[in-house]
Parts: sequence; structure tokens; C-alpha cells
Amino acid sequence: MPNRPLTLPAVVAATTSALLGAPAAHADQDNTLIPNNTRLNNSVVANVYTMQHQAGCTNDVKVNPQLQLAAQRHTDDVLQNRDLDGDIGSDGSTPQDRANVAGYRGIVAETVAINPALAISGVEILNRWYNNPADHAIMSDCANTQIGVWSKNSPDRTVVVAVYGQPQQPDPPVPSPVDVAAAVQNGADLGPLRAPGDRSANVPLDPSPDYDASDELEFGINWVPWILRGVYPPPAMPPQ
Repeated sequence: MPNRPLTLPAVVAATTSALLGAPAAHADQDNTLIPNNTRLNNSVVANVYTMQHQAGCTNDVKVNPQLQLAAQRHTDDVLQNRDLDGDIGSDGSTPQDRANVAGYRGIVAETVAINPALAISGVEILNRWYNNPADHAIMSDCANTQIGVWSKNSPDRTVVVAVYGQPQQPDPPVPSPVDVAAAVQNGADLGPLRAPGDRSANVPLDPSPDYDASDELEFGINWVPWILRGVYPPPAMPPQ
């Protein structure tokens, strides 16, 4: 069944509770003076999940602490350095650089929202990223299964950074002798059971013999009398 076209109203309607429940994102304990960054960050994750599923994705989007740390680093950097307005940090770092330093293993992408005010709502963030082709493509990419979001405020500047990750696939486990024996017993193909990085299948054949030539030696000893008589090939064993 074809996917329905992705529209901004549909995304907003699907995430009404996450976006409109706290348009100004206030703090916990009903403190209405301090922006509640946790609620805002969670709304961004909810928006990404909704956009991906509107685009036909079936996977979940999970928060990753390493990506969150990378997002926090860039958020602090952009908030303190007013000349920054994108992915590149004040030290020249890229989103991938910051994710690597945070310990993440995989490919990353990033979206940044900067608002010259004390706060920003989830609807404003979604509207900006949705209408930016590059940001829209990142948010709706099904391969981005992990995310880290961080936001921070000053009296005249709010920064929200989302880092999206495609985790590196782990190497397949090395099979145990028991697994190999069971596979052989069941007639399985042992090709995929080679250890990761094993390239023995690509090694050319060794031209040197790997046997002691005992069969040939026995042949010569048993049949040399027939050969001396001029009978060759010698008769079958036993001689008829």
C-alpha cells in the first residue's frame, strides 16, 4: 500500500500533545519562569518519530546518550559564540567529529535551530526544519534510528541541536566449536561461519604437497616386479 504524502499539518496533528501541551516549554514543579528543556527536547524526539513514520518508516527512534552529549557540546558552543549559525563549531568541528569524541560509533547528521528570544516552541522548531529541504531529509531518513537532543536558553538566544545517528553494525560473533559441529551435522554451509576478517577463502592454493606420498610409494613397491617384466600398467590388485 503506497505511503500517504507527508504534510506539515498531518505531522502537527499527530504530535499535538507533544507540541501544543507546552508551547513555551516551562520548568518542572510548575515554575513558569525557567524554560523546561527536558520537555522541549522530548517533543523534538516525538516530532522526528512522527515524521519518519509519516514517511513510511517502521523503526523506532531511540535516544542515545553519546549523541545527546554531542548535541550538548554544540548547543553550548552556539549559545556562547554568536557568530555560529550552523553545524560547524567554533573549533572547526563537524557533527561527526563531535559524535566521535563523545564515543559514538556510526554515521551522524545534525539539525540546528536558533531563536533570538528566551524560548522556542516545538511547533516553531518543526516548522523551521520541516521547510528546510536538508533538515527535512535528515529528520525523515529511516536510517537515522538514534537521536540526541539538547537545548539551552539565554535572555536573547535559544539554541536547539538534534544529532541523528545510524549506528555501526557489530561484527557477527565468532562461532564456538559446538556451533560449528552442529552446523556440520545439519549439513549447513560453513562459509558464513568464518570468523570476522578471516580471508582464508581468498588465499590461493599452496603448490607444495600436503601429503607424504605414501600411496605412491606403496604402488611402486608392490608393482615394480611387474614393471620390470615389461607389464605396464600393472594388473589389478590382487593380480588376476
